[in-house]
Amino acid sequence: MTAPSMPDDRDKVVTKLPQQLRRELKIRAATVGIPIQDAVTQGIQAWREAAHPLDLIDTARSDSFSTYVPSALYKGFREDCSGRGLPYNQGLAQAIRLWLDANPLPHRSRPQTGARRVAFGNQKGGVGKTAMSAGVGQALAEMGYRVCLVDFDPQGHLTKQFGHDHLPIKGDSLVKNMCGERQADLRDLLIEIPGETFGDRLHLLPACTDGFLLDAKLVSSREIRVKETALEKALTAVEREFDFVIVDCPPSLGYAMDNAIYYARTREGEPEGSSGIVIPVQAEDSSADAYTLLREQIDSLCDDLDIQVYDLGFVVNLYDVRKGYVVTSSLDAWKSLGHPEVIAVVNDLKDQREAVRMKTPLLVHAPDSDQAEVMRDIARRIAR
Repeated sequence: MTAPSMPDDRDKVVTKLPQQLRRELKIRAATVGIPIQDAVTQGIQAWREAAHPLDLIDTARSDSFSTYVPSALYKGFREDCSGRGLPYNQGLAQAIRLWLDANPLPHRSRPQTGARRVAFGNQKGGVGKTAMSAGVGQALAEMGYRVCLVDFDPQGHLTKQFGHDHLPIKGDSLVKNMCGERQADLRDLLIEIPGETFGDRLHLLPACTDGFLLDAKLVSSREIRVKETALEKALTAVEREFDFVIVDCPPSLGYAMDNAIYYARTREGEPEGSSGIVIPVQAEDSSADAYTLLREQIDSLCDDLDIQVYDLGFVVNLYDVRKGYVVTSSLDAWKSLGHPEVIAVVNDLKDQREAVRMKTPLLVHAPDSDQAEVMRDIARRIAR
């Protein structure tokens, strides 16, 4: 069924819907690329055409919902609800469920060049690399992509954020695989991150404290180019299982970061922008200083290895306009760079901190929060 035209005579629909149904509609409409009001209109049309009674939907614990539908359709729908002996909100819930069932998450074809690879990196700590990696990975999983989150920081904040411990230092790990000390398949170390909207699509490769030894091990390697390519080689088997591999980078300018940059490069035959690096920053001067160092590292590596690394953009994190001129002028300065562009501004709100404290994914703890919506916006930009 095609999207309806946009007549001027639309009425505002105000009702209450179950929170999960409302959230599913919001995510699915964005994923398939149509406005919510058109999705609801299509659902109402399908509901009115249904030849058999539909299953009742539990509308308890509902929240407010509003949108716009064509006036004539809205009037006929309300009359049909009355004729079928159904409360209006029950009819609308059934109509939305019909639309969701008719518009499942799209089948995601794996790109021939392998999983798309996104590194979240900045030499400065505390700017939000882990929060961005986790949130965007969750949002991509909501959209139907299979996502592997790689905790490449030996501090293991991403691992701890989801309530897991570091891998035991005497066991297998990503670093051991990178340094030729593999004991098992890395895929055996993956942990599924539960969430109703994630399905079985979101997984974590936990950190191990042996990551602090990585630079020393790589610098002593005699293999040509192993210093920059070890991460890619180690993740080859993992890539086959996923659509996106998200790397949460350490706050470092050493070989670990070289590996992450090289891993996120544009591969031969891969469309520009399919993979790349996202740079979380804050609206203050030390982030700008750290970015200058990272920019030099990226440019130097591209020149030395003859590769291209696509800048997916800046995310300005922990933004609080109440802090005045320092943050507002800093945000203006980030935007004035032009390239990379500022793709999102994340306000300094409590939801992410609460999710970390509760060891729960942000999009599970506060799925309707402003921070969750920004993560979805970033994910859509990356996936386009």
